[in-house]
Amino acid sequence: MLKKLDPNSKLFRMRHSLAHILAQAVRDIRPTAKLGFGPATETGFYYDFDLEDPLTPEDLKALEKKMKKIVKAKQKFQREEMSYEELCQRLEQDAQGYKVEFAQDLKNGGETVWSIYSNGPFWDMCEGPHVESTSEIPANSFALDSLAGAYWRGSEDNKMMQRVYGLAFETGEELQDFLKKRKLALERDHRKLNSQLHYFTIEDDVGKGLPLWLPNGTVIRDELEKFAKEKEFLTGYQRVSTPHITKENLYHTSGHLPYYNEGMFPPMDVDGEKLYLKPMNCPHHHMIFKSLPRSYRELPVRFAEYGTCYRYEQSGELAGLLRVRGLTMNDAHIYCTAEQAKAEFIKVIQLHLEYYQHFGLTDYWMRLSLADADSSKFVDDQTLWKRAETIVTEAMDEVGIPYESVRGEAAFYGPKIDFQVSNVVGREETASTNQLDLVMAERFDLTYTGSDGQDHRPLIIHRAPLGTHERFCAFLIEHYGGAFPTWLAPVQVRLIPVASTFTEYAVRLKEALWKDFVRVEVDDSTDSFSKKIRNGATSKIPNLLIVGENEQSDQAVTWKRYGSKEQETLPFDTFQATLREEIQTRRDWRRN
Repeated sequence: MLKKLDPNSKLFRMRHSLAHILAQAVRDIRPTAKLGFGPATETGFYYDFDLEDPLTPEDLKALEKKMKKIVKAKQKFQREEMSYEELCQRLEQDAQGYKVEFAQDLKNGGETVWSIYSNGPFWDMCEGPHVESTSEIPANSFALDSLAGAYWRGSEDNKMMQRVYGLAFETGEELQDFLKKRKLALERDHRKLNSQLHYFTIEDDVGKGLPLWLPNGTVIRDELEKFAKEKEFLTGYQRVSTPHITKENLYHTSGHLPYYNEGMFPPMDVDGEKLYLKPMNCPHHHMIFKSLPRSYRELPVRFAEYGTCYRYEQSGELAGLLRVRGLTMNDAHIYCTAEQAKAEFIKVIQLHLEYYQHFGLTDYWMRLSLADADSSKFVDDQTLWKRAETIVTEAMDEVGIPYESVRGEAAFYGPKIDFQVSNVVGREETASTNQLDLVMAERFDLTYTGSDGQDHRPLIIHRAPLGTHERFCAFLIEHYGGAFPTWLAPVQVRLIPVASTFTEYAVRLKEALWKDFVRVEVDDSTDSFSKKIRNGATSKIPNLLIVGENEQSDQAVTWKRYGSKEQETLPFDTFQATLREEIQTRRDWRRN
C-alpha cells in the first residue's frame, strides 16, 4: 500500500470531502440509501451504501456529473457538535441504522465527542477534517472508478453493501498521470501476464491460495533459489531442511499459539496428538540450534532454508501470487551474541540492497515496525523490547536508508523492518523482511557457552531478503513486464530457421546450447517466418537466433534481442561464449 496521508493534508481533506459529495449524489438518485463508511483512501475515496436498487456501472457517469455540480455549487463544510442522544435521534429520524450501531460501539469504547459535518442539504456523522468549501476541489481532479461489494464493518457475518470507489488527486494532471500509470500496471499485472505466459495455475480442486507452479514459473523460482543459495554460501550460511507439520506443543513454546492462531490452519488429530501445518520456519530452526551444544567460538550460526509454510489467509484477501495460503520463504535465522547483533543486522540489510541492486529495483524504502501499548499482541517485556528497538534503530541509521517508524506492526516477539518496494503505479508492497528477536531463545531454552564458561542466551535475527517465491516472483513478473533477463527467462533462446531447409542446422545449434544448460528451443512450426518473429516477441523470449543460408554456410547466427530493433550477425561460437558469460554473471544487458 502507499504511505498513509497526513489527515491534515490538503489531499486527505479533498478526498474525505469527496466521499461526502459522493454520498450526497447517491442520495439524490437513491433517497432511501442507508450510509456505511466513506473514508479517504491511498488513491482517492470510497463510500459504502445499502441500496434497495443497486447501482450499475452505467450509473457512475451520471453520479460523477452530479458530483461536479455539487463541487461548482461552492457548498461549505460546517462542523456541528452535539450530545450522543441528539446524534442518535437525528440518525434514527434519517433511518441511518448503520450509523446508530457504529455510534453505540464508539460510546461503549469511551468516545465522548460527537459531531456531524454538513455541506448543502447533506449531513453525515463524521469527525473530519474537510475542505472549507467544495470550490477548493478542482472539477477535473477526481473521477468515479468502480463498484464492488463490501461487508458492513468488514465482517462476513454482516450484510453485503455496495461500495463506490473514486480516484482523486490535487490536480487534473496528477489524475491523468495516475490513470496512465495504472493502465501500464494493469498490463503488467502478474495475473494478466500469467494468462499469456503461463507461470502458475490455481485450481479449485487443489484449493484457494495454493498455486501450482507450471514449468515457466518453476524456472523463475528455481533460478532465484539458486541465486540465493550461492549468495548465502559465500556469506557463511548453512542450509537446513525441516518438515511441513509439527506437534502442537512446539507452537505453544514459540507463542504462535495463541499469538498467531488466527493465521494458522486448524490442527490434524493423528494418533491422539494435534499436528499443525507450519506457518513459520522459526521454531524448527530453533530446535536445530538446540540439538547440539554451542560455543561462543562458532557464533554467529546462520541457518538458511527455502521452507514452505501454510497460513490461513481470508478468502477475500487472496490475490494471485501476492497473497496465498501456501508459500515458500527465503528464510534464515542467525544466532549471535549481543555484541554481534548490530553488525549481523547491518549485513542482512546490505544483502537486501545487493539483491535489489541486481534486479534494478530502485524505488524502495524501509518501514520500522515497533510494538505499541497493547501488550496482548506482543511478548510483554519492556526491557527486552527497548533493547531490541535500540539495536535495530542504530543499525538502520548506520546504513543510511530512509525509513519511517510505525507503532503496533511489530512481530509478536520483536521489532522488524520491512522493505517496501513500489511498482510502476506507485503501489507499495512488502517485498522482504528482517527481524530482531530477544525472546525466543528464552522460550526455547537456547544457550551457548560463553568465554566465561557460563551459559548465555543468543540473540536471533529472522531474515528473508527475497521474501517468498510467490510474492517476489509476482513482483518480478510485474517489474520486468514478463520480459526477464536471460538468466531468469523460462526460455532463454529460440532458434528460428527462415525456411524448413535450415531446421537441421538450427537443431545442431540447439544441441550445442543444451549442453551448456541453456533453455533453448527451435520454432519448427509451419508458421510464416514473420509470424515466428512476432511469436517470439509475444512470448518475450530474450534472445532470438535467426538462421538461413548465409548463417549456415558461415556457422553463424543473426541475433535479435527482445525489445531491440537492432540485430547482429556473428559466429555462433562468439554468441555462445557471450551468452554463457551473461548467464553465469546473471547480467541484464539492458542495464549493463
